[in-house]
Amino acid sequence: METTLDKLEHLLTSGVTYLSNASKQELTQKVNPKKWSKKEIRGHLIDSGIHNLQRFTEIQYEPKPYHIRPYNQDALVKANNYQNAHTMDLINFWQAINHRIMDIMRQQTQETLNYKIELPNGSVSDLAFLMTDYVDHLEHHQKQILNNQKL
Repeated sequence: METTLDKLEHLLTSGVTYLSNASKQELTQKVNPKKWSKKEIRGHLIDSGIHNLQRFTEIQYEPKPYHIRPYNQDALVKANNYQNAHTMDLINFWQAINHRIMDIMRQQTQETLNYKIELPNGSVSDLAFLMTDYVDHLEHHQKQILNNQKL
């Protein structure tokens, strides 16, 4: 879990630095009206953080295997209107939720990391996988943003 925590810390630092220095045009530009802007991707990562914080916390006391509930990512990005949100609000919220997630990750023991989860496709994994997958997902989107890939 230490490697995952180090990666998350690095992603937070580079993400905040980028968002703090990027122009409004760069953050809100869309290469396609059906795709998210960089600002909306960051909002999606906030939504992911919210849902995963809840998962990481609930698995501590809910019956196992813990059932992962999917969520409508596109609808949340639209409903939260991240495209028009203040950039500093997004930075602060994204940073805060991920600091909370890091605190939860640091509290885990080998026993809790082995807690079983049931994924939406019916397969069974564990909390360690879920936490690592969360950070890998964040890294994927961070690379899109920083490398100006098609979003």
